[in-house]
Amino acid sequence: MIIERNKVVKSSRNFLVDFFANTKNAPLIIFSHGFKGFKDWGLFNQVAEYFCNNGFSFAKHNFSFNGTTINNPISFEDLDAFGNNNYSKELDDLTDVINYFLNNKKFKYYINSDQIYLIGHSRGGSISLLKSAEDKRIKKLITWSSPADFSTRFTSQIERWKKENVIFALNGRTKQKMPLYYQFYKDFLENRTRLDIPNASKSILIPYLIVHALNDEAVSVKNAHQLKKWCKQSVLLEIKNASHTFNVSYPHKNNNFTPQLLKVLEESVRFLKS
Repeated sequence: MIIERNKVVKSSRNFLVDFFANTKNAPLIIFSHGFKGFKDWGLFNQVAEYFCNNGFSFAKHNFSFNGTTINNPISFEDLDAFGNNNYSKELDDLTDVINYFLNNKKFKYYINSDQIYLIGHSRGGSISLLKSAEDKRIKKLITWSSPADFSTRFTSQIERWKKENVIFALNGRTKQKMPLYYQFYKDFLENRTRLDIPNASKSILIPYLIVHALNDEAVSVKNAHQLKKWCKQSVLLEIKNASHTFNVSYPHKNNNFTPQLLKVLEESVRFLKS
């Protein structure tokens, strides 16, 4: 297996990607992390190896404004960047990641450019869904524990947000108060058509697997049922006795998959190979 870690994608704000492969001309999975996440969270490296051992090439990345830095990709050192992140930037980042791997001769041997698949966790799944609706290069999609509508995720205190220009999200693990600047909401309003998950879901015609934990404490399983309703040809998989992260934490106690995450991986591989 070849592993390329922390390669720099040059964009409006440079960010890091990883690449795992051991098979010639394999389908490429591009994985996107969620809100307050990063590419090396939990067992994501082991997840990458699992997919490689099952015949796929696998790429994962940090969103450029997720709050980590080039020099420290696992800590939220740049909270100003975190506060200036938004959905549009993440969509553009995902475009840059796709282009980086398809246009880089270094990876050509390992990638079948006609089989580009997206997987995303939580908000990363929603971004992957939107990208699948607007990019014909994407041939299959999987979302793990993802919201069905961005408009319902905003605070009810919009006027205070606008007046003070910032609200804060507590990071339960690091105890950091992470800023969200008002530009986040403003960007959503200005790009509402592009960021319309319900409309995008209805337009998706490629194979789509919706995975959601029944006990999801962050994004209700009702979101999965709504996505299934909008996207008629999609397949819904509910995971019993599972949290938003399928009972994985960071740092995780060991390198072993939880039974819930293993079920997600097994069914994801089965779906992508079908």
